[in-house]
Amino acid sequence: MENIRGPSGPYELQKFEGLDDVEDIKLMSDQEFGGFSTSNSEYISTREDSNGRSDRGYMRWYGTISNQLPKDRFKVKRSGFAAFRTCDQKLTAFGYGKWDVDPWNYLALRIKSDGRSYFVNIMTESIVPQDVFQHRLFAKRPGEWETVLIDWRDFMRTNHGMVIEPQIQLIKQRVLTVGISLIDRKPGPFELCVERIWATNSLRDHTTDERRALSSNGLKNKQGEDVTWKMD
Repeated sequence: MENIRGPSGPYELQKFEGLDDVEDIKLMSDQEFGGFSTSNSEYISTREDSNGRSDRGYMRWYGTISNQLPKDRFKVKRSGFAAFRTCDQKLTAFGYGKWDVDPWNYLALRIKSDGRSYFVNIMTESIVPQDVFQHRLFAKRPGEWETVLIDWRDFMRTNHGMVIEPQIQLIKQRVLTVGISLIDRKPGPFELCVERIWATNSLRDHTTDERRALSSNGLKNKQGEDVTWKMD
């Protein structure tokens, strides 16, 4: 009897091969509640076909982080964030479409980072719609292209940027959106280039995002304490 095997190929979640792919991305920043950070994107072509049309490229996500608070909104106590995510998938008779990534062990991202502290954000169908599963995007070679892998099991359940209890694993069969945020609140410009995002089982030629103990990864619980990823 043959051994049972999982998928041998990657499962594409988002790629940037044309302007339409970039325009489908939802951009966010603290401007939604009166802040002054900016979040922009543009398509950069790296190859053209025989007809002169771009058939390969990437998204440049860039902007500026500002901690300035709006003077006319006294309830706003913090600002300084920017983010993007994939748009809602097509609406069906059973609700919005979902990705089933259960057969794959890792989320892979092909990126070129400026070295700032970015987070990968996953939204799934959940009892609490505001829950976001997060993991730091550990870039080992800022300024160079690299592929980062994150084990789906290592994402942590958060709400409004804080780790909450009880911790549960994200529902891999019901992934709604994938995105990246910058929430280090350090004023100044940022730039992150993204070529593609996909699910995979292959470690070949990839920079694996090791699960290691960290002194601080930027995530905090309700008590304001740092939460770390621990090695198995």
